[in-house]
Amino acid sequence: MKRLIGAVSAALLAFAAMPAQAADKVVLMLNWYVYGEHAPFYYGKAKGIYAAEGIDLEIQEGRGSAATTQAVAAKTADFGYVDVPTMMRAAIKGAPVVATGVLLQTSPMSAMGFADKNIKKPEDIKRKTVAITPADSMTQIWPLFLKKTGLKESDFKTVAGDGQTKLNAVINGQADLLLGYVMDQSMKIKDATGKDVYPIKFADYGINMVSSGIIANTDYVKANADLVRRFMSATTKAVEAAEKEPKAAAQAILDANPKGGKIDTLTQGFELTIPLYRTAETKTKRPFQVTDQNMTETVNLLVEYGGLDAKAKENPKAFYTNDYLPKSGS
Repeated sequence: MKRLIGAVSAALLAFAAMPAQAADKVVLMLNWYVYGEHAPFYYGKAKGIYAAEGIDLEIQEGRGSAATTQAVAAKTADFGYVDVPTMMRAAIKGAPVVATGVLLQTSPMSAMGFADKNIKKPEDIKRKTVAITPADSMTQIWPLFLKKTGLKESDFKTVAGDGQTKLNAVINGQADLLLGYVMDQSMKIKDATGKDVYPIKFADYGINMVSSGIIANTDYVKANADLVRRFMSATTKAVEAAEKEPKAAAQAILDANPKGGKIDTLTQGFELTIPLYRTAETKTKRPFQVTDQNMTETVNLLVEYGGLDAKAKENPKAFYTNDYLPKSGS
């Protein structure tokens, strides 16, 4: 009996001494330099949500959705967080990428200016100056906004420049408004000036299209199905946790990147992002559960106004999948 007990004890000690299975290293590349919208990823990592799924997450800043999409297509990043319409334009040209979850299901596009200028509806844009960045995603959809609201290009002036020039134009008073995302450019203007910004949201005028989501290389998804499921499970949980603690989620950005912004505007920017997670059809669903109707409408709008090849309308489902998302309650 003593020999048996000794053998069992030795076996247990040997098992305890075995190294834990190493977590899977995963690189997530963002669409841009960090801002409030990215809070759930940092919060999920800080709270151990990714680690609990056996994932060692590395978050990298990006330099635009197109560049991040290229990195995922080339497998230099495992996942990307990008503007899904930008990913579609690459995919239709042959890039091996697919959205494994669409987080922003309502468009954040808007025309925004200082709140004290009282520009709060499309009619107020008349006789004003609008700053744009030629060929960016918002400028491509801008003609549809004008059509939906009865505005004509002759009703206002435009000035053009890159992203920073556009911001400076509003900050310095050379333009009354700019085309930007409600949770991004508005917070940059507030950081620079301390003044509130009011966005006229495209989505409020019948422009129903998706925005940011998670993408992966199609071959990577096939070869790593279990890892993709674990990553999407962790990311879903991270978003749900961050929604409940916006300020703590924003603080997680600064804990990882002390130069990542200011806590007040990071928090406000994230709080402006949360309502974009769901549509009327998905308000009772977990994050990322996009509907076929929303994606089809997005493809149709992009073909008509956004320069997407018309053959995209043949199979909108080729651009996304919900197959790797966690079921309700899991």
